[in-house]
Amino acid sequence: MVSKKKNKTQGDDTPGLNKIAINIDDDEQAEELPVDDETEEIDKIKEEAKENYDKYLRVCAEFDNYKKRAAREIGEFRKYANETLLKDLLTVIDNLERAMDSTGDSKDADSCVVEGVEMTLKEIRKIVESYGVTPIEAFGEQFDPNFHQAMMQEESDAHPENTVLKELQKGYLLHDRLLRPSMVVVSAAGKKNDKNTTH
Repeated sequence: MVSKKKNKTQGDDTPGLNKIAINIDDDEQAEELPVDDETEEIDKIKEEAKENYDKYLRVCAEFDNYKKRAAREIGEFRKYANETLLKDLLTVIDNLERAMDSTGDSKDADSCVVEGVEMTLKEIRKIVESYGVTPIEAFGEQFDPNFHQAMMQEESDAHPENTVLKELQKGYLLHDRLLRPSMVVVSAAGKKNDKNTTH
């Protein structure tokens, strides 16, 4: 607190002049906000900081999910990007295999030509395999519509029903995806089996 006192001092050169003495109390304090208002302000700031931190965590989680999804999509694209080209190459492999089957053990076949066709077939097979193409094993297997396409049925007493008896065209997988189904002949119940089932 500041107090002002007016005193007359004796022996002053200017008699009658009032002097002002200023005293400053040591316990003077600066004006402060009420305690309730200050607490409310702090709580408000804490709440805003918590909300901002929660938003930050959500954004981080969303961005992390985005990165994982993008990486997965890029991986899938790279994995199957050549699907159409590889499927077209299967026709070339089919024709080369037919050429090899037609020569058989024929003595009339030019050995150099046969050898060239065989080498070409091996190279193309090696190329498609390097891209994840693998043949489907069908002969003697139980018919599976996920991998086999039935072209006809033949009665057979020697095989269980729905067994693949012949493979007309080889099927292939691209990694874990069906690239082309196997075209097959499937066994049907023979007359002997029909008699057994009726008795």
